[in-house]
Amino acid sequence: MSDWTTDNIPDQAGKTILITGANSGIGYEAAKVLVDKGAHVVLACRSRSKADAAVAQIEAGSPSGSAEILEMDLADLDSVKAAAETFLADHDRLDVLVNNAGLMAIPKKLTEQGVEMQFGVNHLGHFALTGHLLDVLAATGTDDQPARVVTISSQAHRGGKIDFGNLDAAQSYNPWRAYGQSKLANLLFMRELDERCDDADLPIMSVAAHPGGSDTNLGNESAGDLVTRALDLFRPLFVKLATQSAAMGALPTLRAATDADVDGGDYFGPDGFQEFKGHPKQVEMTDRAKDDAVAERLWDVSIGLSGVDYLD
Repeated sequence: MSDWTTDNIPDQAGKTILITGANSGIGYEAAKVLVDKGAHVVLACRSRSKADAAVAQIEAGSPSGSAEILEMDLADLDSVKAAAETFLADHDRLDVLVNNAGLMAIPKKLTEQGVEMQFGVNHLGHFALTGHLLDVLAATGTDDQPARVVTISSQAHRGGKIDFGNLDAAQSYNPWRAYGQSKLANLLFMRELDERCDDADLPIMSVAAHPGGSDTNLGNESAGDLVTRALDLFRPLFVKLATQSAAMGALPTLRAATDADVDGGDYFGPDGFQEFKGHPKQVEMTDRAKDDAVAERLWDVSIGLSGVDYLD
């Protein structure tokens, strides 16, 4: 079987796609390709200036599609709600929602609602956004072509464990454990969303992807701990040996978002050694990511923390 590339992406004309954190990294690369393929892509970003620069770069390529900016801060659930309301006022369809934005191993911070920042941005903000946009996703999807929710996880989910008693990081904080927890939450959410949409007979497919090792600005805000300082020291060597370009890192996202052969619950990542680099293929997740009891509890806790109740 030949490698999957952007050449495999069908025409996206007529589709509306929303990508969080699309002003840089794999989110930007995915947005650029999808606009080139004819889609209307909404870049949901916290920084207006960075989003403006990203759209200018995309439009400079004279794509067949179009792009617009939606200001949103995933660390503030009020901002997430307001952004969703703005989107719904301007759009009556949403073919694909890509929950892409994320933070990695940052110093201890809390969201506006008092949740540990990585859990809040990487998982809870996206949980809330998906809930706010569920109706338009359901109205857009069909049995033959369901709408899609693509959630971006990481190989770091393999070391993750959900500490339900410390989601505000009040008891302890380790930047890497918090990151792994948030990335595990992404996969638990992805699977639970797909199951609940299926049970509700909604034409929505939930899938996930991870970029492998990608040379982006993720992780540039150092937490200052011993592990992070060691990684910073060896970062140039790691980038050379174990990362690929952001454009390559975006391919799993693009496959999850566009491939006609994707099924709900699928998870895509690079096909190379340890899934660091390569072309996208379906990959495995840990048993913890398949724990239905934890996924159901996480869903209920996420409703309580976000105030966004759907598919309950």
